[in-house]
Amino acid sequence: MPFTHRGRRRQALTRPFPDSWRELLTRGFAHWNLLDLEERRRLEDLIRIILADKYWESTSGFTLTEEMRVLIAAMASRLVLGLDYDYYHQVSSIIVAPSTVVLVGQRAVGGGLYTDDPERIIGQARYDGPVLIAWDAARQSARYPGQGHNVVYHEFAHKLDMLSGAIDGTPPLDTRAGYRRWIEVCQAEYERLRRGEGGELLDPYGAETPGEFFAVVTEVFFDRPLPLQTEMPDLYAVLRDFYRQDPAGRERRKGL
Repeated sequence: MPFTHRGRRRQALTRPFPDSWRELLTRGFAHWNLLDLEERRRLEDLIRIILADKYWESTSGFTLTEEMRVLIAAMASRLVLGLDYDYYHQVSSIIVAPSTVVLVGQRAVGGGLYTDDPERIIGQARYDGPVLIAWDAARQSARYPGQGHNVVYHEFAHKLDMLSGAIDGTPPLDTRAGYRRWIEVCQAEYERLRRGEGGELLDPYGAETPGEFFAVVTEVFFDRPLPLQTEMPDLYAVLRDFYRQDPAGRERRKGL
């Protein structure tokens, strides 16, 4: 049984959550301190499951430590805190690199075009495949939030987007009404960003494609929720309804 996905998950939940992991979260993951006791317990369960259920590896010559695995798992878990763990069933493995990765070789850039120019990335999500994370960027975002950037949130948002079978900026939604509202709100904000009218809150990279828009707004939703709710209340609302979380409310309760 432990060798099946379900068996590994059950076995992981029978083990106590180590105090050393809580110390890592308290010291290294600022958003941990915003969660109430029940949310922390839920996050601990998700962390244990992700650590046991996914294949973790590092790039050549890089040593993958417990701190790296726990903090990356915590950030990934935060996105599905109000959802179901099975939303990550397409994540086959998590690859950790020490820093920026340079992609080489020919690759598609869209519109039937290809390039062999080197590309520097700090994260990547492959459809029905692994997620790549640069540790230095992940650690910086975990310790010092509030910049609107988090590579783990960004790449795991892509994995949620991919659940529909297309990278189109629309994650799984429960109702037709919710779907219509999502399209109405997100399309309007996406077009504003493409016109250069999105203000300073959202990274212009979100104007590249609807998929990148969803990943970028997910970063801001969890990392700068109060400004997002103030400046783009409709966008905040549809993200709150999808993720079933209210990070702005958490920050208000903490007096931030």
